[in-house]
Amino acid sequence: MEKAASFLSSLLGGGGGEAEPAATVASILIYPIKSCRGVSVPQAPVTSFGFRWDRQWLVVNAKGRAVTQRVEPEMALVEVQLPPEAFDEDWQPTPDSCLVIRAPGMDALKVPLAAEAGRATLDDVSVWEWSGSAYDEGPGAAEWFSAYFGKPARLVRFKEETEIRPTDPDYAQGYKITFTDAFPFLIASQDSLDGLNELLEEPVPIDRFRPNIVVDGCHPYSEDLWKTLKINKLSFEGVKLCDRCKVPTVNQETRMFGTEPTETMLTFRSGEVICPSHKNKQKVYFGQNLVCKESVSAKGKGRVVKVGDPVYVLQTYPSPNEAAA
Repeated sequence: MEKAASFLSSLLGGGGGEAEPAATVASILIYPIKSCRGVSVPQAPVTSFGFRWDRQWLVVNAKGRAVTQRVEPEMALVEVQLPPEAFDEDWQPTPDSCLVIRAPGMDALKVPLAAEAGRATLDDVSVWEWSGSAYDEGPGAAEWFSAYFGKPARLVRFKEETEIRPTDPDYAQGYKITFTDAFPFLIASQDSLDGLNELLEEPVPIDRFRPNIVVDGCHPYSEDLWKTLKINKLSFEGVKLCDRCKVPTVNQETRMFGTEPTETMLTFRSGEVICPSHKNKQKVYFGQNLVCKESVSAKGKGRVVKVGDPVYVLQTYPSPNEAAA
């Protein structure tokens, strides 16, 4: 058993210090507006909430509830653009800095990045179990999104100064998020995607799974077992496998729902197969949710993850087979 564990650890790049990286950061993706298209960037600073600009904005309906691709797949076609310098560690927005939003049939919408004193807030904004107040991005943004969806909608921004949305303490105590579903970071490997695509009639791109950090150079699904890892001297903890909703079945180019890849994943990536003791046996899993230890203070220089950074796995979880043994 010890030999088997040692062999598995060597495959994952763990157990032997930082001598050999387990993988390399292949891409970094930021999703400024929850459930809209992501932005691929060469680097991303780590803040106390996750990567800078990630899920800072949220579209809400007339009741203040979050709007996502689960009910409005048209969000897949909403493109978001930030100034390239917005991902420099020391960059601060100027009065002219804008988030630019585009969608089919719509004129471009510009939303200022700089905080404005005295701007309006919207109360009773809710995402899953959390509710609180958020900055209202104004009537222009509300008219734009309402016209796009054909129903009342508003664009709001997370109010970092006063609002706290904690992560689930059962998995990660002492961390906070903005409008992400549950945790600050999601890591997945290109190798896992390649393995999945070998089983699909039509391959799917990584954007179906909306990760923040995409790595390559490891074995498929190695990231399932990554417990402690380092990227550019930052310490990350793998806290929970990511159970997938129906968003991966939305074609991000056409906004059409399908059955794949979930249908195929149920055969080998369901809770019944990989987590037989877990209560959610019909959930499918892809990617690992992370927290970053340094994000608790988010002070100091060099708290940036870059494309090309090696990923060192320092500690792994036991595989289900090992745990059962």
